[in-house]
Parts: sequence; C-alpha cells; structure tokens
Amino acid sequence: MSMLKLFELASRMDKAGVVVTRIGLIIVLLWIGGLKAFPYEADGIVPFVANSPFMSFFYADGQNYKAHKNPEGVLNSENRAWHAANGTYEFAYGLGSVIVLYGLLLCLHPWLPQVASVGSFLVFVMSFVTLSFLITTPECWVPAMGDAQDGFPYLSGPGRLVVKDVIMMGAALVTMADSAKVYLRQKGSGAGGQG
Repeated sequence: MSMLKLFELASRMDKAGVVVTRIGLIIVLLWIGGLKAFPYEADGIVPFVANSPFMSFFYADGQNYKAHKNPEGVLNSENRAWHAANGTYEFAYGLGSVIVLYGLLLCLHPWLPQVASVGSFLVFVMSFVTLSFLITTPECWVPAMGDAQDGFPYLSGPGRLVVKDVIMMGAALVTMADSAKVYLRQKGSGAGGQG
C-alpha cells in the first residue's frame, strides 16, 4: 500500500474520530463522576475546591485542609471526621452527580442530539473551570523544597491531572459541533426535506 493510499485512508477517519472522542468523554465523565461518591476521591479534590473562588464557599473550613489531607490509600478516621464536618463529601456527591449527568447527556446523541450538544457545551465550561485551578491551587506546581525545579512551569501530580482538561475542552467542542450538525440536519429533513 502506497503512502498516498495510507493518507487517503487516514483522511476518512474523521467520523470515527468523533465517535471515539464522544465515547471517550462519556467514559471519563461517568467514571470520574462516579468516583466522587468515594471518600478517597472526595479527599483528593479538596485543595482544588478550597482554593477556588468559584467553589470554596461549599466548605465549612476550607482554609485548614492541609492539616487534614488523606493520602490515597491511607485511612485516617480523624481526618475523615473533619472532612465530614467540612462538607467535603456532600460537595463531592453533588459534583459527581453533575459530572455523571453531563456524561448521560452526551449518551443521548443518537436520539436527542440537541441535548447532547448542550451537554458538550457544559463539559467545555466545566473544563474551563477545572483549568482555572492552575491559577488558584498552589498544589498544582512543584513546591520549593530544595530542588532547582519548582513553581511554574513545573507541574506537580495534581497539576498534570488538571492540564489534561485542555484535551477535554477540545473534545467537548468537537462533540458539541457534531451533535449540533446532526440536530440541524434533522430539523432540515423534518421540514419536508428542504435544507
């Protein structure tokens, strides 16, 4: 097979790419949203929420979260009690429900593409808010602890997690446009085939 044929084949993969992108968004939204029901995941998002001007008011005492951090896999009953009193888990349940709802809206693409388009727009907005954590959350950057590489542009583990939302943002725009096109085609054919 010649290189030209390979590029011709690649050029026809755009529709499959949109399908894979939509499925990928749905899997991530349902999985990550569902995990918000578990304490370890709720504990993990505390620095983002506590430092966000958009969300910190959801916590009773977001300023003292550093003293009550639970590393993944560590069960500290005292810290869990603090998080329960702080509203950590209630907020995570609400956030997880919203994220799962967005994933379910994208699932409606075959039947209600206009609803899926709105869902994709909401994912775009959510990703924009998530990316704001790079500005508001100190834990996104490698701390100054003696190594020469700290602060901007050195992303920590949480920062690397957040920056991936650039991809989510782009994927949401692709699926939003695709669902909107399908909806407009349906409206055109529903009006007697003119369009």
